Amino acid sequence: MAYTSLKSAPKAFDQHKRLIVVQVAAVTAIALLLFAKPFLSEGSSGHELMETAGFGFVLVCFRGRLWSILYVGGRKNDELVVSGPFSMSRNPLYFFSIIGAIGIGLMFGSVLAAAMLGLASFLVFRFTAGREAEFLSGKFGAAYTAYAERTPRFWPNPMLYRDEEEWIFSTSALKSTFRDGLYFLAFFPLIEAVEHFRMIGMLPTLFTIY
Repeated sequence: MAYTSLKSAPKAFDQHKRLIVVQVAAVTAIALLLFAKPFLSEGSSGHELMETAGFGFVLVCFRGRLWSILYVGGRKNDELVVSGPFSMSRNPLYFFSIIGAIGIGLMFGSVLAAAMLGLASFLVFRFTAGREAEFLSGKFGAAYTAYAERTPRFWPNPMLYRDEEEWIFSTSALKSTFRDGLYFLAFFPLIEAVEHFRMIGMLPTLFTIY
């Protein structure tokens, strides 16, 4: 289900600012992880288990983002979408992205890295979600207020799930989200390559991260 606004609203939040912050944070994290090694020895059962769990988190992120964009792609800021994943969470795209950030830390083999990446992404998305909520409240009024009162901001509540019989989705938005999701998946071979170069002595280890 979706609601269409019939009145003017404040200007939508500039997503380019969020993207810049996320990109800078990602580059910084990669630079730090290049010269750090996890506390659990690479190749150990504990490290492999954590790495597998992290990859599972990233897959959940990838599939969850695609599922979410099927509902909101091409309609964001124009309609208030309240069905599918958006019936359980007001920000499922951000929720799944946070899951992906945690997964990247786990793939590295570090609980601390997973916690730091998860927290950093949560703070960025929390700010963005707050600004978007102001815009949607101004545009959709009582409809958004009622939606916000019954729907969690991030953590999904499956008991609230409801769907549409049919909907139209944007193929361009789906392609864009698929491409963005590949960045999460690309961390797996990247981390494997870093581990290999570290083991053969081509990358120095400056510190250990737990």
